[in-house]
Order: sequence, then C-alpha cells, then structure tokens
Amino acid sequence: MLFNSLEFLIFLPVVFVVYWFVFKPLRWQNLFIVVSSYVFYGWWNWHFLLLIAFTSFCSYLSGILIQYDRQNGGGAKCYASLNIIINLFILCVYKYYNFFAESLVETFSRIGIELNLTSLDIVLPVGISFYTFQALSYTIDVYRKKIEPTKDIIAFLAFISFFPQLVAGPIERATNLLPQFLKKRMFNYLSAVDGTKQILWGLFKKMVIADNCADIVDNIWGNYAGHSSLMLVVAAVLFAFQIYGDFSGYSDIAIGTARLFGISLMRNFNFPYFSRNVAEFWKRWHISLNTWFVDYVYIPLGGSRKGKFQQFRNTFIIFFTSGLWHGANWTFVLWGVYHALLFLPLMLIGKTKKYAESVAEDKCLPSIREFCMMLVTFILIVFGWIIFRANNVMEFTDYLQCIITNANVSEAIGFPKKIFFFIIILLFIEWINRTKQYGLQFLLPKRWMRWILYLLIAFIILTQMGKQVQFIYFQF
Repeated sequence: MLFNSLEFLIFLPVVFVVYWFVFKPLRWQNLFIVVSSYVFYGWWNWHFLLLIAFTSFCSYLSGILIQYDRQNGGGAKCYASLNIIINLFILCVYKYYNFFAESLVETFSRIGIELNLTSLDIVLPVGISFYTFQALSYTIDVYRKKIEPTKDIIAFLAFISFFPQLVAGPIERATNLLPQFLKKRMFNYLSAVDGTKQILWGLFKKMVIADNCADIVDNIWGNYAGHSSLMLVVAAVLFAFQIYGDFSGYSDIAIGTARLFGISLMRNFNFPYFSRNVAEFWKRWHISLNTWFVDYVYIPLGGSRKGKFQQFRNTFIIFFTSGLWHGANWTFVLWGVYHALLFLPLMLIGKTKKYAESVAEDKCLPSIREFCMMLVTFILIVFGWIIFRANNVMEFTDYLQCIITNANVSEAIGFPKKIFFFIIILLFIEWINRTKQYGLQFLLPKRWMRWILYLLIAFIILTQMGKQVQFIYFQF
C-alpha cells in the first residue's frame, strides 16, 4: 500500500479511529497495530507476510535465549550469532544471490572458465533491508545488554512491523521504539496536529517534487544520447531533488503518521542539501541507516581509536557496505566507494566533525563562502547521483561521455518549467525552517497565514492525485 494512494487515504483514518476509540487497552492497541501493519504490508503481496513473521519470531526468540543462556552461565554469543546469520542469509538469498552468481559467472568466463550457477526466479520483498536491520539491532542490543529482552510478543511484533516505517524506514533502534509499545500511550492533540503538518509536507515533497521530477528524468535518461549536455546536467540535478523529495518525503509521512498514534520515530533527514561538505551531508542524509552502520559496523571494527589507517579502512568498509545495502548492482558499490573517496580527504585534515550546527544559524542568508561550499558539495553529490541512477557502470560512463561530447547539441527546452518553481518553494520553505525538524514546523507568525499556506499546499497535492508513483526506496 502506497502512502500516496487512495487506499491509504481510507486506511489511515479508519485505523486511527479504531486505534484510539475502540481498542483502548495497551495490549489490544498493540495487537491492532500488528494486524493493521500486516494488512498494510500484505496489500502488496501477502505471501511475504510469512517472511516478516519468521524474521520477527526468530529475533524475538533470540532475545529470550540470550537472556536464558546468560543466566545459566553461558556467553549467549551462539544465539546472537545464530539469529544474525539467519537474518543475513535470508537477506542475501533474496537480494544478492543472483547478483553475485551472475558476477562470478561473468568473471570466470573472461578467463576461460565456465561456471554453471543457476539464477533464482525470486521477487525482492519490499522493505526487506529495513526490517531486517531493525530486527538485527534488537538482537545485538540485547547481547550488548543495552536493552532487556521483552517477553511481550505482541509488542515485539508491533516493533518490527509498525506500518508507518515498515518498508522504507526510518530504521529504528530497539532501545527507542520497543519501549514505546510497552507503556500506555495517551492521545496528544498538539502532537497529532504537528504530525499532520509533517505528513502534508512529506506528501508535497513526494507527489509534487519527486513525481514531477521523475517524469522529466525518466524521459531524458531513456534517451540520453540524443540530448544536449545542458539537458543531461538538468536531468542529474532534477534526479537529486527527485530522490530527496521521494525518500525524505516518505520519512516525513512515516514520522508524522507515527505521531498520530502516540509513537515517536527518529529523524531521518536534516536538510542535507544545505551541507557545507560531504561529511556534513552524511550526518544529514538517511540518518537512521548511517548511524546504524556507525553503531554496529564502524565502532565494532575499532572506529577511529587506532590511528588514521584503521579509520580510513573502517570508513571505506561502511561506505562500501552502505552502497551494497542499497541494491545488488555494481553502480551502488561504486557510489559508496565514490563517497568514501570524498570523505577521506576531510578525515586527513580533521574536518569531518566541523559542522554540527545548521548553516547561517543566526542569519537570514549564508555568507558567500558558505554559499560556495554548499554549491560545491551539491555538485559533488549530484555527480554521485548519476552513478546511483545508472542501471549499470557502462550506462554511467556513457552518460558522462554524452555530457562532454553533446556540448554542441542544441535542443529546445521541452520540460515543464513549473518544476523549478516548486523546487524554489521547497528550498525557500526548508531554508527558513532549517533549524527545525521539518519544512512546515514553523513558518508564518499569523494563524490565518499558516492555514492559507496549508490549504494551498493541499490543493497543489490534490492536483497530483491522478498518478501513483512508487517510492524509490521500496526496491531496497
């Protein structure tokens, strides 16, 4: 079920009303969340409900067994390791088997050795990387004694399957989300209103920015050899706003929806295109995944405690792994390596932690230096998005070659100019609110002004209701 669908427009109010006015006891509320979440996920393909249920039960049982083994003098390591292996095995089979099998066959064929590895005819379950990593965080945190294992299986199933963030995050930690299903929740009107505004802003970013950019990007990318250098650069820039509007829009809708049910999810985006270097960008982009890799990969590998070489190595590993997490394609790996190479010079000069505050925090406009830094960072990020968008490495290199060789190709600008108007609105609103949690959290001093803005944004969104474009990150 898509957030930007008519089905969800009906689904959400029904679930909201039943949740607060029918199932008032905590356990019944949690059970209703589980049922609603399984309906939400099963709307796409009910067969994969068995997979998420299996992942949930394995992770739930691992916590119980880890505690039991520890109380009886064991180290509990075997149970933690077993659940991690099971979850990663499922993820690898569904997401990476065909990729590695085909890569091995191609590699060995180049040296004259024929391998006979059969590809599997399997469909990638939506959101498998997201809920698998969330399940893994629970097992690891229980093993590390950061959280006590729960015996409330209904609350645990709700933690894994909570429908707002089930298929595209944020990837929650058990230490944050699970305790919220174990205590009584009270309806908070102000929080619900704030959540509704965040949903509205998320829908604007998805349906107005991302989907309109997608039409242009897909059209140009489908025949990039026949377009001018200018149009190819425009397509790359629009893809940067497409993927930002798509993914951060999803996160805003997820976080806002969760607040309607008295649940607080972690922030996933912090206005990343206002970053002054690549290190700051990665603190502001897909925060839940990046901090997951820091907590469960980078720090266990030693972090930056043993010198620059180990810091470089560990950074390269998490960027490589993050790239591979995004999909079974060498372009994602190359994209991760590219960002690692951008990151390393900043580590050498000690600039990775320089910018903790928002740019021009106490000013109306950035300085010329800050503006230039943001512009250079954005250009570097856009180049990376060309790698990310390409279907394969050959297409990426061809696209770059066309940017260089098609400089003399002249063509009429045939894309709707209104998308740039909407992007300007996006940047203007988010710049004003760059110290806030999301774009519409605080904007205009008068209530009637705010309502005019909300209604205007809602009207623009309604004009886009005719098409339902799937979220990009559903494939991950």
